[in-house]
Amino acid sequence: MGQHLLPQYPVYIPSKGRWETRLTAKFLLQDGVPFRLVVEPQEYAKYADAVGKEHLLVLPFSNLGLGSIPARNWIWEHAKSAGYKRHWILDDNIFCIKRRLQGKRIPCEAGAALHITENFVERYENVAIAGLNYEMFLPNGSNPPPFSLNVHVYSCLLILNSLPQRWRGRYNEDTDLCLQVLSAGWCTILMNAFLIQKARTMTMKGGNSDQLYQGDGRLKMARSLERVWPYAVETKRRFKRPQHVIRDAWKKFDTQLKRRADVDWSQLEGNNEYGMTLEQVKPQIKSEAVKTLKNSYIGEKVQSCQTPK
Repeated sequence: MGQHLLPQYPVYIPSKGRWETRLTAKFLLQDGVPFRLVVEPQEYAKYADAVGKEHLLVLPFSNLGLGSIPARNWIWEHAKSAGYKRHWILDDNIFCIKRRLQGKRIPCEAGAALHITENFVERYENVAIAGLNYEMFLPNGSNPPPFSLNVHVYSCLLILNSLPQRWRGRYNEDTDLCLQVLSAGWCTILMNAFLIQKARTMTMKGGNSDQLYQGDGRLKMARSLERVWPYAVETKRRFKRPQHVIRDAWKKFDTQLKRRADVDWSQLEGNNEYGMTLEQVKPQIKSEAVKTLKNSYIGEKVQSCQTPK
């Protein structure tokens, strides 16, 4: 497993109505990653019983009917006032983080994934938002680049606190924020080397499911984003439901990364395993492909990661 890596920036999880499941908090606790669950006052006692008071922050408002937007902006100001350059904000329905290794998706320690993403982002001076891709978008056997530039970042975001942009509206807040910073000339980075395994939308109670997705909520969400970004967004039917689509698959945003002048780039040549190694933690491995895996430039800790029933 190697050394225990941790993120340098604070990790926040806005959560509502999910004190029983608290998926993201569970795997972060398991991996020893510090975090704060951000909850509304009327649910504080239930979350405190479930996870402990030391992991909680209480919002100064409740039941505004605006989804997670007010909580996300409150978190932003909390991290900024604490003097941090960036902050992590994770959805509360993530099962675990995985690493793509030789075409396979192998569960890995969350601290390593977040730390390495931070380390990569800090090599550049114009990254507004970074984060981890969804496991469902990169099946075993796919061969994407280690990261994608200037695209969406959903559900697991590392945000630059000095940005003037903020979360807004009520729907599709991740897409809207990415469009805001990209239109302002910043870059976004979506890591394909690390992935999140997340519960599918509307498969869990609580969160936005009870407020935003019911009835024709999907269509309202897509249309609202299209009205704000008419030149960049259109509404189509995908996955048997209304869905917003970014025109030209985000290709209109072509700002390139700017290397920091104070980074010694010659020291970054070659592989860096960050002290991590591949480790078998289950007594038996059935997959022949997994048995023959060899360490790449970053190793992982293999551990159980349960899929929702």
